[in-house]
Amino acid sequence: MILIDAAIWPAHDRLWCHMVSDTSLTELHEFAARLGVPERGFEGDHYDIPEELRPTAVEQGAAEVSSRVLVEALYAAGMRSRPGR
Repeated sequence: MILIDAAIWPAHDRLWCHMVSDTSLTELHEFAARLGVPERGFEGDHYDIPEELRPTAVEQGAAEVSSRVLVEALYAAGMRSRPGR
């Protein structure tokens, strides 16, 4: 399942959210590609998604969750990457 948190993370004069898969990186990359998200948005275990693209992700099936739930899902799936890895 694709999960997405709230767009509350400021950077580059806009707000961002995080998008992950609790199943596989393949699922995540395929979903991001369907949204038109460039590969440079991938950050090891998640994509950074601009606020304006978030509604489209939700319309296409991403589940809205809190940031805490998103990170817990990554850990539970064994997919959480740590900085420097």
